[in-house]
Order: sequence, then C-alpha cells, then structure tokens
Amino acid sequence: MKEITSLQNATIKETKKLLKPKYREQTGDYLIEGEHLIQEALKEALNFEKIFVTEKFIANHETFELLKASTDVFLVSEQVMKSLSSLPTPQGIAGVLQQQEKPLQFPLEGPLLILDRVQDPGNVGTMIRTADAAGYAGVVLGEGCADIYSGKVQRSLQGSHFHLPVVQKKLETFLPFLKENGIQLLGTALDEEAKIYTEFTPEKNFALIMGNEGQGVAQQFLQLTDRNLYIPIHGQAESLNVAVAAGILMYGLKGKILQKY
Repeated sequence: MKEITSLQNATIKETKKLLKPKYREQTGDYLIEGEHLIQEALKEALNFEKIFVTEKFIANHETFELLKASTDVFLVSEQVMKSLSSLPTPQGIAGVLQQQEKPLQFPLEGPLLILDRVQDPGNVGTMIRTADAAGYAGVVLGEGCADIYSGKVQRSLQGSHFHLPVVQKKLETFLPFLKENGIQLLGTALDEEAKIYTEFTPEKNFALIMGNEGQGVAQQFLQLTDRNLYIPIHGQAESLNVAVAAGILMYGLKGKILQKY
C-alpha cells in the first residue's frame, strides 16, 4: 500500500479533477466515496482503478476485501481525503471507477422510467433508486438531466446504477422508437384527457415520463404519449416534488401490473 500525505501529489491532483464534469467526460472515469458505495460496486465485481483510504477508516473496519479490488491502493492523510471529497465530513474511503452503461434489454422485462430535463441531482438520484426498488427494467435520461456521475447524484443513488440500466438517449428519437416497438408511453400532465393514476391500468411494458421540475414534460413529448396521468392534490400544496410524484406513480402503476398479470 502506497502512502500519500501531500496535496501536491500528482495522483491526487489528477484524481481531484474527476470532481469536474468536463474531466469525467474526457476520461470516462468517476469518483465514488463511502463504504456503502464501494461495497455495492464490489457486489457487481467492478474493478477499481484506484482506492484511497485513511488510517482511521482502516482502524475502524475489519473487512478488507475492498482493498483487494484495485492494484493501486493508497493510504492517504485526512487532509488529502478531504480534498478528494465533496462531503463536509468524508467517510475515509474513495475509489475511481470507469463509467459503465448497462444496455437496455429488448424485449423489455418490465416498465421504464424516462426523465425529461430533470436537473436537480437529488431528484435524479432518488428517482433512479426508486425505479431500482420498484423493479423497473431501466431508466432513460434525456438531454438536460443532472450528471449521474456527480457526487450529489451518486450519494442519492446509493449504488442503484450498478443494479439496473441507466442510459442517456435523445428523447426525440427514442420515444418514437419505443412506440414503434409496442411500448405504451405514459406522460405526466394535467389536461382534459388526463386520468387519475389510480383509475388507470397500464400495459405490462410501459414507459413513464417524468418532466422538468418547473416546466414538466415537454409538449413535444406529451404529443407522443398514449395516456397522460396525474396525482390529485387533496391539500393546499400547489404541486408535489417530482421525485415524490415519480415514486407514487412508479409503485402505483407497478402494483396494477402485478394485480393484472
């Protein structure tokens, strides 16, 4: 195990660049931190390019198979670890992985969640994690969504991107492709023909589209949907957070499928 105590170390300076989207895009690498995310990656048999760990972390943890997951394991000072972290209080372990996109499998073995310009990192991560929990076949990110390899999205994801396909597509071409392949498109909007989600039973394979926090699903995409759904508001709130709404709809619609099939 190599030891690094200097913030000016070349490896540290290079790794810190992964905190920036442009460098992640250039290298195809990204940084994850925290024991849970590291362990989730190991469950998928992913190989780390580098692992950074502090003495304090080693002293408080008895399981070290994670340190065998990379040929480059570095023992770093608390100060160095803090420089690699986007957290106020780092957990003491971080690793570098190569970005890997699991492809969607056709024919689908379940519903899809599609995000249109959802910009808040917490919302994007929470929605992917909920899709994972609800047993969805994958998540499709349209243009303008938050970068799933950012620290904020990763913390919200909690490793769910290791479990199901999370792919980026141009919705202008991908949504017509789904329709051509018999996938029911469900939008989220309040219009004259929209139905309350509890009164609607979807087809076995459908795609649920959730839209931008302020503007909703783009009109051009709503014109392609087979049905638009809404969640009734019984109190005084003007609207629901998009991630909360997505959770309600994903579980509600999946429950209808389980009852029907």
